[in-house]
Amino acid sequence: MTGLVYWLDMAGVIVFALSGVILACRSRMDPFGMLVLAAVTGIGGGTLRDLVLGVRPVFWVADPTYLWVILATVGLSIIGFHYIHRLSRVFLPVADAFGLALFTVIGAHKALQLETPGVVAVLMGLLTGVAGGMVRDVLARRVPMVLRQEVYATASIAGGIAYVGLGALGVPAGIAIGLALTLTLGLRLSAIHWRLALPVFAWVVIPPPADPAATGSDSGAGDSAAERRVARPKVRVRMISPRQRSRKDG
Repeated sequence: MTGLVYWLDMAGVIVFALSGVILACRSRMDPFGMLVLAAVTGIGGGTLRDLVLGVRPVFWVADPTYLWVILATVGLSIIGFHYIHRLSRVFLPVADAFGLALFTVIGAHKALQLETPGVVAVLMGLLTGVAGGMVRDVLARRVPMVLRQEVYATASIAGGIAYVGLGALGVPAGIAIGLALTLTLGLRLSAIHWRLALPVFAWVVIPPPADPAATGSDSGAGDSAAERRVARPKVRVRMISPRQRSRKDG
């Protein structure tokens, strides 16, 4: 099982590093910029996880193979720059979805190996999955995916809960990893394809009732314009769906 987890971790580093390279290409960065984005995306989340859990040294210091894999990914990407630059814009979120699924499970697995509580393992899976992408997007001057309306962190949390829960039920680790990966990846890809998003809180303006004088109806004897109270719109905070928000913005 240790070998499987290691190779899944390495696959996650490659996929996330590639997503960093793609974003660097679209942001017109030089090769050093490509290397920086690839590195922070590939090992940033795992580094923060190890620091929070008190693991010394962090995983890529103990095993520099991760650094060589990132260098190889960037080098091959520079050679095939022409093809990477022509990739569809859908490829970046899809590659990011695969990295999110892999790192979520790896982060939760490593936390459980250190005998942390289940809730901590879920949070470590979330941290491993989203932290590197957040730093990547900030360096590229983009709003991080985890802070958008899209189902992103929710997919990671669901995958972490599934892995921890299956492990608590005695499901073999290999099956638990496969199911958690499938759940996380399925939720994220579904959100990309169907543009699924969570509802948001927004200020909703409730218009005042129609003025009887404007409709020509009798407002009652003895009432004057000065005496009638001016109705003001009310503002309330309500939860609205993304579809309602798009109609409102349009």
